[in-house]
Amino acid sequence: MEFYVLLISFFIIALIYSSVGFGGGSSYLALMGVMAISMNVMRPAALLCNIVVVTSGTFIFYKEKLLDFKKSWPFLISSIPFAFLGGYWPITENTFFKILGVTLVVASIILWIQRDYQPDKEHSVSENKALNLGLGGGIGFLSGLVGIGGGIFLSPILHFIRWDQVRKISALASVFILVNSLSGLAGQLSRSGSLDWKFILPLLLAVLIGGQIGSRLGARRFNTVYIKRTTAILILVAGLNILKDHW
Repeated sequence: MEFYVLLISFFIIALIYSSVGFGGGSSYLALMGVMAISMNVMRPAALLCNIVVVTSGTFIFYKEKLLDFKKSWPFLISSIPFAFLGGYWPITENTFFKILGVTLVVASIILWIQRDYQPDKEHSVSENKALNLGLGGGIGFLSGLVGIGGGIFLSPILHFIRWDQVRKISALASVFILVNSLSGLAGQLSRSGSLDWKFILPLLLAVLIGGQIGSRLGARRFNTVYIKRTTAILILVAGLNILKDHW
């Protein structure tokens, strides 16, 4: 019964997150963390679900010519090796759950205070390549270590520094989640080399269906403020519960 609840929850998360360009990794991890699923099962499962959900969104953004690789490359080129390193990094299960709990709490705060912002074209470009490289590498390492895509951290920061227009930020977040998830998964498999497909495959099917529906409905069908606030509350509760059990 718990697994069926997990399947339905993953479907709903993928449907909602895909409508706003995210993969849902933080919420997948929050759910599995509350259910005390093993770290070695949780991390690759969340990353694979991310990959399934954001792949189609990334393709749509590319077709709409919203992906500006001339501006995006510092984030991507630094995040890929660091996400691999984070995935490969040895970590005990207790330490993992502590980091996951803190990550979820921080993510919930960021989601709650984030405001949508549409900068003017004259003030829409942040070209600080050193900052962009550092952000990509830092978030990439955390992504591989914990098993998130990183978009939940990157997107609010890009809005805050006025990196570019909203749609272009969503496009970068989508491809950032994709490459981080692929690289982090590669790092994890380089160390463990095994996946629990019996557990993972039904979840992948659930997020595939949910993600396809959500990407076609689009964010216009959902109030993004409500999505962020509701998600913030859910992952805050999950994060605090994980910390209570593992600190």
